[in-house]
Amino acid sequence: MPHRIDIELTSAGDDGSWTWRASGARQPRGVLDGSILPDKSAVGDQLKVEADYGVDGISILSIVTAPKREERSEVLDLLPSEATFEPVTEQRATRDRPDRSRGRSPRRERGDRGGDRGDRSDRGDRGSAHGRGVNERRAAPPGGSEGKGDRRAAPSEGRRETHRHFAPPPELPKRPKPKRLRPGSQRRTEVLDQLPEASRPIAELALQGIPAVRQRLREDNERARKDGGPEMPEDSVIAMAEELLPKLRVAEWLDRAEAAKRQIEHLDLRDLRSVVVASDDPSVVRDESTRTLAVELRAALATKQEQELHLWFEDIGAALDVGRVIRALRLSSEPPKAGVPFPGELATRLSDATNASLQPKDGPDRWSAVLEAAAFSPIRLHVRTEAIPTVVSDELTATVTRLGPLLPQVAAKFGIEVAPKGPSPRPLRPTRPTKGPAGKRSDVPDRPGAARARAKPTPATTEPTEPQDDPPAPAADAASDEAPSQEPAPEGGVSTQPQE
Repeated sequence: MPHRIDIELTSAGDDGSWTWRASGARQPRGVLDGSILPDKSAVGDQLKVEADYGVDGISILSIVTAPKREERSEVLDLLPSEATFEPVTEQRATRDRPDRSRGRSPRRERGDRGGDRGDRSDRGDRGSAHGRGVNERRAAPPGGSEGKGDRRAAPSEGRRETHRHFAPPPELPKRPKPKRLRPGSQRRTEVLDQLPEASRPIAELALQGIPAVRQRLREDNERARKDGGPEMPEDSVIAMAEELLPKLRVAEWLDRAEAAKRQIEHLDLRDLRSVVVASDDPSVVRDESTRTLAVELRAALATKQEQELHLWFEDIGAALDVGRVIRALRLSSEPPKAGVPFPGELATRLSDATNASLQPKDGPDRWSAVLEAAAFSPIRLHVRTEAIPTVVSDELTATVTRLGPLLPQVAAKFGIEVAPKGPSPRPLRPTRPTKGPAGKRSDVPDRPGAARARAKPTPATTEPTEPQDDPPAPAADAASDEAPSQEPAPEGGVSTQPQE
């Protein structure tokens, strides 16, 4: 059975035959009779042919010519019209509704009904769940006809509104997030390239420390002992690693220091501080190529710390200006530099705002969030509350008990005894959602109303309280894991130095 393939003519023979090959490929290829080719065929022409695959090879039977397309000669002529052209037509359909008033008597009043209906007081109170009776639901609104009142009228007295609008707390200006240090490896590569090929694995392992070299050497010797191979001398390998380690330390510090100098504008203060601290390493100090760069980074660190302190004070003040007390408390527990004194004026503003936000009418979740943030702030000893909240939940009691060593004055208001030398708690960290037995997250409700059905109702307040600027979760983003010291700082400030 012949098959159709695409071929390309490659050359013409003297006997009238042509050589060919598959289009775009070197194989298959063969020879065909030139008599079946169209006139004026040339080398490089691509044709569609019918080929027969046999034992001796491929035989070209004929050329497949595409059918010629007939040009359409019949063309419709559009005659001009005098009517106005309308691109869109509109026709409204009428709906035939039967007149329901035909054949029906006018609506009778209750007094026209025949028969004595008697006293129906024995039917009991059939009022709705919202406190309205049947007559109240059927009563027409003022100024309207009977039975045609507006069903979307305002809810009556005693009926709860289903839609409540909550005004979100004011947004604060977000500062760009500092970038982490990304050092290169140019200096370290230069040192490794100068070493012999046999010493490079030891040098790369020495960057992890001498204990890592001993561990790898012990494992390799144990493996060689099992295989019957020669063991490496431990003393000579350790001596070689100790000899290479100072150069590698200097090269590694130079890579980090040069990268920190290039990224100094947007670099995280913690990474810059770690590079400056590493410059005190004896191996780095003895090298002359590191001294100038170390001095420049120390000066840059001092300047950047002053800038970060100024921005820190501004962020706390801005949070207090818009009433976001919890945000201000959490920011106060994250100083750019440990042990920096907290300004006395700002501490007074923060403590006054914290005490004002602890109102008895607020819910236990609000109290837990404020106390959790205040316990790790520098003004924790200035937190005072006149009374405990109206509703004290078990979660709030557990929070006050845990934070008792940091807030003893608040724990005393709740009647909780605090041990004199009890351990200071650490800030809570955010927990990951647990999965149920079927692999489903337990914090995701099965349906939209499931979460509301499981939640316990909290007593509603009659007056608006302070907007919830942060969720009632614990202060998960606190910078220090230790509690601030109770010793006040000099010059009327509040110290942020953590305990030992």
